Amino acid sequence: MFGCLVAGRLVQTDPLQVAPDKFLFQLPDFHNVNHVVVFMLGTVPFPPGTGGSVYLSVPDPGGGGPAWQLLGFISNDKPSAIFRISGLKPGPGAGPQPFGPGGSCGSGSGAQLGVSVEPLQQLVQEVPVSSAAVSSVDSFLQFTQKMLDSLFNFCSSFAVSQEQMIPNRTETFIPSSCVLRWYENYQRRMAQNPNFWKT
Repeated sequence: MFGCLVAGRLVQTDPLQVAPDKFLFQLPDFHNVNHVVVFMLGTVPFPPGTGGSVYLSVPDPGGGGPAWQLLGFISNDKPSAIFRISGLKPGPGAGPQPFGPGGSCGSGSGAQLGVSVEPLQQLVQEVPVSSAAVSSVDSFLQFTQKMLDSLFNFCSSFAVSQEQMIPNRTETFIPSSCVLRWYENYQRRMAQNPNFWKT
């Protein structure tokens, strides 16, 4: 019913079923994993009115039992989700512990990803670990915004008033208002169509 994907690794489609409504995936060497994708295979839908809460259990190097941390959920209407797990540390889980204290995680560099089938009404009210959410802003748009900010800040750092200008026949001066106008125009065009620059 479920699959799990980590970039650069084989897709896992055979979770360990520990209860009629609970499934576990092993995530060996999770320290080298940034994101994980959990998805439905499309062969078996969730029973009506249910979905799957996705949890992560990280081994505690201090020897304490790790807790399950809620990452989010999948459902028939949302059959896949990407979660950022880099930076998640062992600690007390927020909310229910559907697989018990740490499941069968054990020690070492492995973690476990659990999917628990639960009522949709309950799923939408649960609060996932905030750092697991993947940004909905496209990384290209983020890069472009950072580039625009960097260029504008760099050009602005050379700004001088007319009284401060020293005549130099070999130098070309551009009014900072022109750079600002270009910056605002580019931002507006990116907001309207992120692919405008391809035409």
